[in-house]
Amino acid sequence: MSDSHNHLIDNSLSGKIKQNVGVSLARCYQCGKCSAGCPVSSDMDFPPSLLIRKLQTGLPEHEEEVLRSKSIWYCLTCEMCISRCPMEVDIPPMMDYLRSESLRLKKENPAAKNIIRFHKAFLDSIEQTGRLYEMGLIVDYKARALNLIQDVALAPSMFAKGKLKIMPELIKNRKNIKQIFKKTINKKQK
Repeated sequence: MSDSHNHLIDNSLSGKIKQNVGVSLARCYQCGKCSAGCPVSSDMDFPPSLLIRKLQTGLPEHEEEVLRSKSIWYCLTCEMCISRCPMEVDIPPMMDYLRSESLRLKKENPAAKNIIRFHKAFLDSIEQTGRLYEMGLIVDYKARALNLIQDVALAPSMFAKGKLKIMPELIKNRKNIKQIFKKTINKKQK
């Protein structure tokens, strides 16, 4: 690539978000409606508007804070933020990207360790069966969290009500799902 073209590439985390998920953080003018409507902003270390502001600065220390924050893991992706945003800044895909980058760069927040364990167990379930297999998800998560007996008393009533199935329901041609995961992982590593 020529030097004249290199200056057009934005290597900031904000630029990578725009490039990878199409969310332009430059559109945000800090009205704060996303933070005011967020049901979990009081539990976050940085509410959504402050998270965006940190990314807008492009400062490496702010990007580091964002990738190590609890906020990216506490986001429910409920879309309340985008429903309130006058500029339609789509925060949920941004949060997904930030979570992926946090994992890839090994910058996860220790306070979010069980959320991350659940996240990984959920994705593993989808990759293996093509859809969510609740029993497998529970077992995988409990094994990762080293908390095998918590909630065990709930299992019999959940089985009786048909909420848990012993065997997973497998989709046809699971190879396609595995290829999607492989392509996505390879793309993130580039």
